[in-house]
Amino acid sequence: MLNASPSSFVILPALAKIVCEPGWKWQKREKPLPNYDLFYVWSGEGTVVRNGTAYEVGPGSCFLFRPGDHTSAKHNPQKPLVLTYIHFDVKEPVTDIPEPYRKLTETVEFEHLLARYVRLFLVKTFAAEEEGQLILKQIMINLLREDRAKPVERSVSNQLAEVIHEVANYISQHPGVAHRVEELAARAGLSPRYFSIKFKELIGSSVQSYVIRTRIERAQHLLLYAGMNVTEVADALGYRDIFFFSRQFKQHTGKSPSEIR
Repeated sequence: MLNASPSSFVILPALAKIVCEPGWKWQKREKPLPNYDLFYVWSGEGTVVRNGTAYEVGPGSCFLFRPGDHTSAKHNPQKPLVLTYIHFDVKEPVTDIPEPYRKLTETVEFEHLLARYVRLFLVKTFAAEEEGQLILKQIMINLLREDRAKPVERSVSNQLAEVIHEVANYISQHPGVAHRVEELAARAGLSPRYFSIKFKELIGSSVQSYVIRTRIERAQHLLLYAGMNVTEVADALGYRDIFFFSRQFKQHTGKSPSEIR
C-alpha cells in the first residue's frame, strides 16, 4: 500500500482493543469480508482460520485480512485473547499489500501505533480522522518493512532457521525469564556454542544482547501503557537491582525509566 495516499484510507467504525470474554469465538460467516481488517494479538492463546488455513496465535500475531477473506477464530478461555482490531478500506487501487499473517518480534513501535489509533476515537478528538489516516499508512509501511526484513539464511537450512526463530520468539514472549544460553540451546536441540553462532548469524545480535533488548522494549511498553511504576516494571522483568535496571535501560534508550514514564 505504498502507493496509497493517507487520504485514501477510509476509516470504518469497527475498531477496539478488547479482552475477549471466556466464551468468545468469531463465527465464520457465509459472506466474505467486505473490507480490510487488521487483527493483532497482545496476549493470550487461540486459533484463527483464514480461508481454510489455521494459525495458532499468541502475543505478536498479526493478520491483515483482505476483502474476500473468510475468517473464524476461537481462544483458550483460561488464556483469553487480548486483541486490537481495525476495519478500514482504501479508495485507490493498491499494490504492495502486506502479507496476510506474520508474528512480530519488534512490537513496541507497532503497539504504540495501534494504541494511538484506538485512543483517537474513544473521545471526539480534534482531527481524529486525519491523524487516523496517517497512522494507518504508518502501520502499513511498518508491516511491509517487516515482510521484507528477512534475515539472510545463506548456508543454513530452512529447518535450522525456523528453530532459531522459534527460540527468538520464545525469548521475546517471555522477557521476564532469566534466559540462559544452555537452556535456549537445549530448546533448539543444539550445542550452546553452535546455537550462539547461528543465533547471531540469523537474528543479527548475540543471545545476550537480544535478551536485553526484548526486556527493555517490554519495559518501555509497561511504563508507557500499563500504568506500572519503575520498581514494578523492574520486578516484573526479573531485575533484582533497580539501579542496574535503570542503567541498562538508559544505555539502550538514551533516557531513564522515570523519563519515559
